[in-house]
Amino acid sequence: MRGPKLPLYPELSTYINEVWGELDLIPTERKADLDRLANFIRERVRAGEAAKLVFICTHNSRRSHLAQVWCQTAAELYGLSGVETYSGGTELTAFNPRAVAALERAGFRIAAGNEGPNPRYSVRVSDEAEPMVCFSKVYDQPPNPKEGFCAIMTCSAADEGCPVVFGAAERIAIRYDDPNEFDGTDLEEQKYDERCRQIAREMLCAIRSASV
Repeated sequence: MRGPKLPLYPELSTYINEVWGELDLIPTERKADLDRLANFIRERVRAGEAAKLVFICTHNSRRSHLAQVWCQTAAELYGLSGVETYSGGTELTAFNPRAVAALERAGFRIAAGNEGPNPRYSVRVSDEAEPMVCFSKVYDQPPNPKEGFCAIMTCSAADEGCPVVFGAAERIAIRYDDPNEFDGTDLEEQKYDERCRQIAREMLCAIRSASV
């Protein structure tokens, strides 16, 4: 593995080092879908093209954002240039504050750049790094690509309700259970952290395979 281009925040570095030790926890059947994602990235990068990845869930509020952030972070960690990550939904809502908080507990530093129903969040891995800008959008709205991308369906509702993703060169279902089932309960924080960590583990696995 090639090292990161920039130092990470200490808390994030510790979190990622722990997650690297958990890659064997990924079930075999899920690794097959992660390998498809890795193959798409590898083929595009080797061809000198951008590997454009759009993570899609219904509301673009939780799982798709978590996957976008972790996939881009993993690409930076492995020094894999040419990977561009995006997220979108079949509906527009907002980046859910509970998912934002889960990323903050993992060690990212996040700031909302504006007020309103759909704020833009700046997500940083380091003070020296350019932030990732995250906000809710429909999957075909800017800045998302219009064609030649891989559509990664992160929830069953979006996967079943959006049978055709126009412009996608490839479509892969990597579904995650929605932690929103636990909103307002004593298990809320625990379940969001579990989902964040699962997604971190699987995106690190996919990027590691793509970088070989």
